[in-house]
Amino acid sequence: MDRRKALKFTGSMAAAAVAGPSLLTLLQSCKNESRVDWQPQFLTMDEAAFVSKIVDMILPRTETPGALDVKVDIFIDKVYTYLYDTNGQNNVQKEIKKFNDDCRNNYGDAFVSLSESDQIKALQKAEENSGQFGSSVWGTAIGNPEPVGFYRSLKSTALWGYFTSEQIGKNVLNYDPIPGAYHGCLNLDEVGNKWSL
Repeated sequence: MDRRKALKFTGSMAAAAVAGPSLLTLLQSCKNESRVDWQPQFLTMDEAAFVSKIVDMILPRTETPGALDVKVDIFIDKVYTYLYDTNGQNNVQKEIKKFNDDCRNNYGDAFVSLSESDQIKALQKAEENSGQFGSSVWGTAIGNPEPVGFYRSLKSTALWGYFTSEQIGKNVLNYDPIPGAYHGCLNLDEVGNKWSL
């Protein structure tokens, strides 16, 4: 590995170490915000409506809560506000505009104003034209990662916000708090199979 790659890798690892606790704080702060009085911090109201519509279509409410129920759109706005630098923020706004321009050219209006069938077509097209995340081992990319594009990045952030929300973590996924409850003096047959540590 040459010096440039080593420095780049070290910088990305340091950024991940700093960003991890920040993201947990962002998730917690979204839980306390009411949807009625939500004012986006970075996104404009039109951009916020765009993000809300896309995350609602990716993760709609079914028998489990949807993305809007756990405030994924608010989480994404906070990610853009606190974790993106000025260039990243400018790129997000440029990409939202480009996405809406493509919708106007192909379907006649901005994404949020389209019929549901045209919105589905627009998302299917974005899915087909987006790059794929490369393989990784424990968060470290293997090989040369390809750019994934705006839509895939937004979708990934939406999934991340959804599955790490407290409501989904506790009520939908299997929840095993660490450290678990202490149960002393159990008979060996109550413990079940051997447990790995």
